Amino acid sequence: MKRSSISCLPPAALLLAATVSFAPAHAREEAAALPRAAAPSNAQLASPEIERRVEALLGQMTLEEKIGQLVQYNDQGFSAPTPANGEQALAANPETRTQVDAMALAKQGRLGSMLNVIGAQKTRAFQEAAVHSRLHIPILFGADVIHGYRTIYPVPLGLAASWDPALVRELSHMAATEATTAGVKWFYSPMVDISRDARWGRSTEGAGEDPYLGAAMARAYVRGYQGTDLSRPDSVAASVKHFAAYGAAEAGREYNTTDMSDIRLRQVYLPPYKAAVEAGAATMMSSFNALNGVPATADPYLMDEILRQEWGFNGFVVSDYTAVMELTHHGIALDAATATEKALEAGVDVDMMSHFYDTQIPRLLAEDRLSMATVDEAVRRVLRVKFALGLFEHPYAHGTEVTHAVPGHRPLVRRAAEESFVLLRNASAGGKAVLPLGGEVKTVALVGPLADAANEMQGAWGGGTQASDVVTLRQALERRMQERGGHLRFAHGTDIDSDSTAGFDAALEAARQADVVVMALGESSAMSGEAGSRAHLDLPGNQQALLEKVVAAGKPVVLLVFSGRPLVLDWAARHVPAIMAVWFPGTEAGNALANVLFGDAAPSGKLPMSFPRAVGQEPLYYNQFPTGRPAGDADLSKPPDGGETRFVSRYIDVPNDALFPFGHGLGYTSFAYSNVRVSRGTLPLAEANRPGAGSLVTVTATLTNTGRREGTEVAQLYVRNLGASVEQPVRSLKGFQRVTLKPGESRQLRFELGFPELSFYNVHSRQVVEPTHYTVWVGGSSQATEKADFDVSR
Repeated sequence: MKRSSISCLPPAALLLAATVSFAPAHAREEAAALPRAAAPSNAQLASPEIERRVEALLGQMTLEEKIGQLVQYNDQGFSAPTPANGEQALAANPETRTQVDAMALAKQGRLGSMLNVIGAQKTRAFQEAAVHSRLHIPILFGADVIHGYRTIYPVPLGLAASWDPALVRELSHMAATEATTAGVKWFYSPMVDISRDARWGRSTEGAGEDPYLGAAMARAYVRGYQGTDLSRPDSVAASVKHFAAYGAAEAGREYNTTDMSDIRLRQVYLPPYKAAVEAGAATMMSSFNALNGVPATADPYLMDEILRQEWGFNGFVVSDYTAVMELTHHGIALDAATATEKALEAGVDVDMMSHFYDTQIPRLLAEDRLSMATVDEAVRRVLRVKFALGLFEHPYAHGTEVTHAVPGHRPLVRRAAEESFVLLRNASAGGKAVLPLGGEVKTVALVGPLADAANEMQGAWGGGTQASDVVTLRQALERRMQERGGHLRFAHGTDIDSDSTAGFDAALEAARQADVVVMALGESSAMSGEAGSRAHLDLPGNQQALLEKVVAAGKPVVLLVFSGRPLVLDWAARHVPAIMAVWFPGTEAGNALANVLFGDAAPSGKLPMSFPRAVGQEPLYYNQFPTGRPAGDADLSKPPDGGETRFVSRYIDVPNDALFPFGHGLGYTSFAYSNVRVSRGTLPLAEANRPGAGSLVTVTATLTNTGRREGTEVAQLYVRNLGASVEQPVRSLKGFQRVTLKPGESRQLRFELGFPELSFYNVHSRQVVEPTHYTVWVGGSSQATEKADFDVSR
């Protein structure tokens, strides 16, 4: 990580250093892209009126009351069952040795925020205690609402497969409207970590492997949660997590270390966080991992230099669960006092569950190891968010408490599920594509452990879902087949992770009696999410054996893959005619699946992560570097037979590419791309190398629906930069559009390329455009072939 002494110089000296450090020919180009002092990221938090109120309140606070704003606890030791949650935990967390009386702290005005305390009755009990304390400072209730509160929509990775930021924004607002009725005003979401390794369980919580798509989704979540005014009753503060680069955990193992260059950090991993900050995110959460040897929770380079100085972030930073305490496990702090000192000085304002800040700050102040100015600034950041949220005026839950899935929200989450499904393969059986299922299908066999598993449909971090609210695939297909005058034959087959074959015979019998077999296979919801890393990405247990036996029965098979990550489906891709990734679809899982299976809705999802051929390919991503020995036209499906095919960057036992690549996804119609054009063949460097410059080059292409039914296509724009001072990926996503066309209809697509799309980070960690050659592709996946070229010249 770049932590040069130059970065600590004042602006004038920094500019001078930059000028003398590089060859004169590049001086003007470099200076053009030097970081400028950023404006406050959230205008509402920078309000003079809020600042006046913060300063007035801060001046009245005792040290204990200040420290109270910097700590967060759950409701341990207090019980108030409500109809909303019946004491059911919203999320699973490890046990801690923390022994505090949260209610007593609230009464003393020494509890700033609470974790996963939900329900109008319970939050009111704590809030009444807080607002009747000496200074009447309300508690901020935060919760792990990741993809819905009561009405659950697809897990974030599945939602990213929709490539529909407008839908994400609408869903996020819906979740906020539900949770605020339970007193929650702060979501620990979105998770915007880039994940290129499907072994990492928390891949399910993010938008996948690409920074451009990830940034688009990050903006959508923040704008949906927070709206245009944090003080609105149905707005919540977003907590963007996990800052930073948590998704690059080595070997995909949870909580593991990360290590990378500053270029990779800035070019691949930071863009979604930056997009969230620019969208006005009110809070950030530090990550568990160490980055280049420095735990993020104690890293001033991340928390101060990048986040606050470069990006102008003016909200507050909360640690992840006991992350301050874990600095002692990382080995950079020998005691609680040192861990507290390092975290606070780095810029982590709130200590979640460690019980370190409240016990150690007085000692650190007394020993002159920590300044009161540091404590005061952390308190200011917390109070600004509370004032902006309107908590002082409206501290209690808003409206009638939502305790179950809301009927009026079901159509939206059903549409989200339909858009999230990715049709990976749809081959012919009997002269026509297997999907959608036609009128000739009179009997359907439904086989698999996920066909009637209501508790699994919510996926990891399933909010406050109630199993009774969930529509399973079996329920939906039974209704559908009854309406069609047909029959559904169901067989459980096997459990999700089992070696018992006791149900195989019943599954085979159901298959033999059917016109088509729908198999519902995959992971349990607990197999992904936090602490859900897997070393093997195959179908769990003996599901693969069940699949092979059912396929051998000779009937057309549709494989529905429920998972929170890409799985290895190599055998299925060769033997199963229809495969669809359906993730964990949420409350309306069954209805959405039935609609797509029978063609009432058409799949339009595209993969946000590459599906590997073998787990040994991980980490796997489309935007790789070319290397000095690219495989070129070598046939990588065969073992090398000599120097030309051996001494290249490859595996000897599996092709390099993904089984199903990033951006891939089929529909029930077909699309063709043509006439890719650029608005200019040459772009002057002086015009291009200006941060903020937009619409430098316009890319156009023609998209035509060449099939027989209406369909929605996600058109994707990719860019490659050749001749730069730093090696660039073989291609990178720089634009996308969802386009719906009728049969035979064509439309001209238009993409604008500006400085953000054409620039990259050089060896000095500066975002620049250089005089290089660009190729652009427009198509339906990261393997698009229709292209055009232009140059940036001096």
